[in-house]
Amino acid sequence: MCGRARCTMRADDIPRACRRNDGPVRTLHIDRYRPSYNVSPGSNIPVIRREDGSDGGVVLQCMKWGLIPSFTKKTDKPDHYKMFNARSESISEKASFRRLIPKSRCLVSVEGFYEWKKDGSKKQPYYIHLKDGQPLVFAALYDSWENSEGEIIYTFTIITTSSSPALQWLHDRMPVIFGDKEASDAWLDGSSSKVDTLLKPYENPDLIWYPVTPAMGKPSFDGPECIKETKLKTDGNVPISKFFSTKGAKKEVALNSDEKVVKLDSAKCLKEEDPGSKVKTEPFSSTEKEEHDSKSSVMAFSHGVAENCQMKREHEEELSADSKVTSDDTNKLLASPGRKKPKLKSAGDHKQPSVLSFFAKK
Repeated sequence: MCGRARCTMRADDIPRACRRNDGPVRTLHIDRYRPSYNVSPGSNIPVIRREDGSDGGVVLQCMKWGLIPSFTKKTDKPDHYKMFNARSESISEKASFRRLIPKSRCLVSVEGFYEWKKDGSKKQPYYIHLKDGQPLVFAALYDSWENSEGEIIYTFTIITTSSSPALQWLHDRMPVIFGDKEASDAWLDGSSSKVDTLLKPYENPDLIWYPVTPAMGKPSFDGPECIKETKLKTDGNVPISKFFSTKGAKKEVALNSDEKVVKLDSAKCLKEEDPGSKVKTEPFSSTEKEEHDSKSSVMAFSHGVAENCQMKREHEEELSADSKVTSDDTNKLLASPGRKKPKLKSAGDHKQPSVLSFFAKK
């Protein structure tokens, strides 16, 4: 499928782009041409067709994109979006196209075309063009139609075929592209015997593409921004681990490092205490490791119990010694001859005042 294109060339460059600048070229309605980065059906585009009754001459004529068959009623409103493409597999069967194959062939030249990649409800446009920037040449058919006002309007349709293997990821259809002069001349000359061989996918590796802004989906959006490459937005799925601090992991690493240092120091001390002993450096088997771990646990537990008992014994001895010192000091103080016992006053030492003592003597 081809529903949008870029055609910004000058009109007089189109015959050369179509490889037909070696003979006489007559122009017709070229003043209707408006170069655009976003050409859509209904727009006027210069095309190359054969001159009627001429052996080698061609006509550069401006036609509207979107075929209107000549048998369309004059009073009908033309719909250029209805037949802007024609499938190569069925042009020999449909009346709208079959009668045009012998004498109404033409060439359409553009710098590139657009195609949309569907992703659910979203559509991402891509700009497709030749790597060296040369124009593309499409196979097309044209027809003329007279409207109710007596005006004869020339229209054309671009022929499409199945996509090349390189473009199947993007769309299942692509325009028929002629890659050399021989193919474009064979189509324009009207040879009916080579139609099937000419209308095939373009598989040369010089056809490239890149994503562009979705804004160009509107026909009114025009300008160099249409073909500016854009970066696709990726899914913003952030792992949940990113929301947590890594300090804990760092501490754990530090602790593991400290444990390794302690283990190394312990092994070093044991080696210094018992230089005759040999440390087994070979890795333990699973059974040996379990036995070693269990023995280490028992030894550690026994060592801890022994230390606790020793500490308890020392504490009791200290308490016993302190008690003995305190009792001896007390006895010495009581038995000392230089120290007199304090004399306690009895209740009789205090005289009870009489009633008369409260009255003054005269």
